[in-house]
Amino acid sequence: MSNIGIFDVLGPIMIGPSSSHTAGAARLGKIAKTIVNKPIKDVTFLLHGSFKETYKGHGTDRALVAGILGMMPDDSRLKDSLLIAESEGLTIKFLPADLGQVHPNTVKFLITDLDDIQWEVLGSSIGGGLVEIYEINGNKVKITGEYPTIITSHDDIPGTISKISTIFYENEINIANMALVRSQKGQDATMTVEIDHTASDAVIEQIKSIDGVNRVIVINSLG
Repeated sequence: MSNIGIFDVLGPIMIGPSSSHTAGAARLGKIAKTIVNKPIKDVTFLLHGSFKETYKGHGTDRALVAGILGMMPDDSRLKDSLLIAESEGLTIKFLPADLGQVHPNTVKFLITDLDDIQWEVLGSSIGGGLVEIYEINGNKVKITGEYPTIITSHDDIPGTISKISTIFYENEINIANMALVRSQKGQDATMTVEIDHTASDAVIEQIKSIDGVNRVIVINSLG
C-alpha cells in the first residue's frame, strides 16, 4: 500500500491538511478567477500573516493556484496545481506582505488578464473553509461565496438601488444580504447583493441596462 500524504483526501469537501490554509485558499482563488472572468496571464499572491509563514508547509500555495485554475477544494488535481499552471503558461509569484489590520489568513491577488487589464482582489480565509472577499480594485465589497452574488458598480444617483431591487422583486428573487459602499457622495458606488438562488442571464441583462450601472459581476455560489 502506498503512503498517504498530506494532500490526500481528508474529507468530502477538501484536499489538504487545513481547512483555512487549503480549502479556504482554494475558494479564495476560485472567487478571484470568477471576478476577473477572463483568461488569466499572471498572478502575484501577496501573503499576509500565517499565510505568509506557512504557505508551503500547509499547501496554501497549491490551493491558491488551484482556485485560480478553476478547481474546487475537493479537486484531486489540487496537489499538482503548480505543475498544471506551469504547463498552461500561467506565471505565478508568491510574496510576503503586511496588509495591515486584516485576518491572519489573508491574501491579495494581483492579477493580469489576457487583455493586460490588471486586477486587485483582497480576501481572507476565516476558518472552516469559509472565506470573505473585502476589496476588488480598491472598492469595498463583502463576498462569502456562500450565495450567488451580484456586484454592481454604478453612479451614486438616486433610484439606482430601487431599480435593481425592483428587478429582483419582479423575478421573485429573494435578497439574503446587501451592502453598499461609495467612494464619495455623487461619485462611484459599489453594491454587493447575495441572493437565494442564481439569477438568469435575462435578469443580469436587465440590471446592466439600468442607466448609471457601469459594470456587473456575477459570482455563483461556491458553497
